[in-house]
Amino acid sequence: MNLKQLTTFAALLMVATCLAPLRSAAQDTTFKSKQQAELIIPRPAFQPVPSMSTSGAAALDTIDTADPFIKILLFSDYTWKYYKDPSYVRDNEIFLDSWTHDAPDPYRVSLESLPNEMALWVVDSLSDYRCPNQTDVYSKFGYRHRRRHQGVDLPLDTGTPIYAAFNGKVRLAKYFRGYGNLVVLRHENGLETFYGHLSKIIVSEDQWVEAGSIIGLGGSTGRSTGPHLHFETRYKGYAFDPEWLIDFHSGVLRHRLFVLKKKYLSPSSNYVPESEQEEIDIIEGDTQDKEEAAKKAEAERKAAAAAQYHTIRQGDTLGALARKYHTTVRKLCQLNGISERTTLRLGKKLRVR
Repeated sequence: MNLKQLTTFAALLMVATCLAPLRSAAQDTTFKSKQQAELIIPRPAFQPVPSMSTSGAAALDTIDTADPFIKILLFSDYTWKYYKDPSYVRDNEIFLDSWTHDAPDPYRVSLESLPNEMALWVVDSLSDYRCPNQTDVYSKFGYRHRRRHQGVDLPLDTGTPIYAAFNGKVRLAKYFRGYGNLVVLRHENGLETFYGHLSKIIVSEDQWVEAGSIIGLGGSTGRSTGPHLHFETRYKGYAFDPEWLIDFHSGVLRHRLFVLKKKYLSPSSNYVPESEQEEIDIIEGDTQDKEEAAKKAEAERKAAAAAQYHTIRQGDTLGALARKYHTTVRKLCQLNGISERTTLRLGKKLRVR
């Protein structure tokens, strides 16, 4: 070990000792309102978090901290991160309540029993985040063809590595009906993430995985029209739009501390920008769109009421009809979606006004 590494390790050891009280506070997962959370947690907790980088650097050593379950993991490129011993959370109630390998939704909790707002740590100084598959969403959360679509679909090539979004424990890893090959991870804050249509599952049930671990390969198993990742986020069995958490285009996690509102658990609660002004703009835009749609519908109704039709007879041509009704051949073609070379069939109605 060279002098530079020794100096880095010594500095990190001092940091680990000094920050122990702060780490204890960060592990508090008690439900809080957003106002309460802001009194305890600094504003940076609500700032976006980039997807973790994959430098491929090898782990060289670990340094103990004041907490026997928390280590500092040192890498060959002189970077470091906190590492939590999985045994720390092994007996956590989160991983005992309704823990089953049989069904995607093991909970029997009424929506009414949940608080209106739940402040949940998504990442802190002890945990990382990795976008499971960074790309544009091509099928969003909500109703699709009158059926509930409880996640987002992210296009990919078969065999693309799929990453665990957060640290967690594998609750389900098997083929399940429409999901195809499915992995369900439960996280320390009570959230669960679903990864469906995999071509291959790499993890096993009850295994602890770190954020950024490859849990499977993308594919098109189950009820799927092509290769993509079906990704869901759920709390107590209730799905909410993953875009409340992740901007899949940039790969950025929107907040370290996520305030999950009960209204988000509605199957029709799609993500909207959280800025108050942006929400006002959306509402005003929706109103304007409705007004414009109403005006267009009224104009189309009046046009339909004023429409005049001609039944094609022997000898009729577009040119003759244009002269008869004081219009042009081009206008007749536009009104009827035809070309000047279209054959006019006897008995067919042609709109002339």
